[in-house]
Amino acid sequence: MKLDIKELITLADRSTGKKDNLLLDGVSKDTRQKSANSLYLPIAGERFDGHDFLLDAIQQGCTATIWQEGKELPAGLPEDFPVLYTKDTVEFLQRISKFYLKKINPVVVAVTGSNGKTTTKDMIECVSATNFKTFKTQGNYNNHIGMPLTILAMEESTEVLILEMGMSDYGEISLLSKIAEPDVAVITNIGESHLEQLGSREGIAKAKLEIADGLKQGGLFIIDGDEPLLSHVKGENVLQVGFGDSSTLKLSNIKTDAKGVSFTLEEGTTVYRIPMLGRHNIKNAAYAIAVGHYLNIEENKILEGLESLKVTSMRLEMKSGKKETLLINDAYNASPTSMIAALETLSELKDYSKKVAVLGDMYELGSNEEEMHRKIADHVDDSMNHVICVGQKGAWIADELNKQKRKNLEVVQCLTKEEAITPIESLLSKDTAILFKASRGMVLETLISTFLEEEQESKK
Repeated sequence: MKLDIKELITLADRSTGKKDNLLLDGVSKDTRQKSANSLYLPIAGERFDGHDFLLDAIQQGCTATIWQEGKELPAGLPEDFPVLYTKDTVEFLQRISKFYLKKINPVVVAVTGSNGKTTTKDMIECVSATNFKTFKTQGNYNNHIGMPLTILAMEESTEVLILEMGMSDYGEISLLSKIAEPDVAVITNIGESHLEQLGSREGIAKAKLEIADGLKQGGLFIIDGDEPLLSHVKGENVLQVGFGDSSTLKLSNIKTDAKGVSFTLEEGTTVYRIPMLGRHNIKNAAYAIAVGHYLNIEENKILEGLESLKVTSMRLEMKSGKKETLLINDAYNASPTSMIAALETLSELKDYSKKVAVLGDMYELGSNEEEMHRKIADHVDDSMNHVICVGQKGAWIADELNKQKRKNLEVVQCLTKEEAITPIESLLSKDTAILFKASRGMVLETLISTFLEEEQESKK
């Protein structure tokens, strides 16, 4: 970011201090980090007030500050220190991010959805970066503070900006979309995250559809074509991506092995391949392909971008386990939608005669959490030999499976991860694929580490 303090003064309610020849290189809200030549953003929270730390910010290198009207400036502040006054510092951050975005004017791609936002964002970046200077949301900077900071962190040479948009309630994505004014908006899917706040999947769909509120006129709207709750969204600029016949961009010829998946788009002959598992990731890749086509990127470059993908940690991440066992680490988080998708992925692996699903608790599902856990049992198909359920909520899955009395399925229920070690160890072999899936709070990756090949080697 390069912003002249004189430009920011025009956005402030008023200003004091020296205003000549000051170019700012960034925005900082954390006084624990070096931030040379940055604009300090104080945020008043429930437990602390960033206004109390202005002098610390100056020591870290900040050369100007936003300041809430009515707050007292600290004693000892130099008289010529630039101060930009506003009624709300966060709203001012959003205002300057919108100003900077218009100044740089990249193509903006906005991504939201209950699952797959990060993976889709990363895929779009891999495709876009083959032709354009591309910048994307870093980490989880996808809310009303994080997204503006992402915008302000992009370099002036940025040609394509990919913004992930998260939410927990109505109105949040609408705000982000109106700040970003995207050229392309993507809804990856509608799941069950935030059911406690929004009450139903219909409510979640309504909140996700807010991403179109700031979409530029004539902009491309890419949605999950297999989601009934989005089937009413139609128009010349709407692209429905999916496996069903109603999709305008239909996926077909899907092949899966331990190295990833390949597929085609129905109207074309190009075979795309991604080095990761999961039908849902095929759809995520198709979103990236659609963005690539919007950007007029050549097909060979799109293929090159997809082949360069790196699997995000703990998202269907394939690991080599003891005794050549295939371990599938999908323990980053879980909802019913993503757990079902993970089970489908396990089912599609044709080279393993023994398939094991280690399933843990899913959190934040609201009052229907027991029913949602029990419904997972219907998605454990006949290709699976063992299901090991971990945790108090995971016990509902085990109980439902036991009620079904499957002949060729062994079900084990464990209250703790430690209890699951012994039954898993007995199943390790080169013919075995083991899926690990649970919500973030289960920290299931600590169980996975017990069976990694490198763990065994390090103890020799």
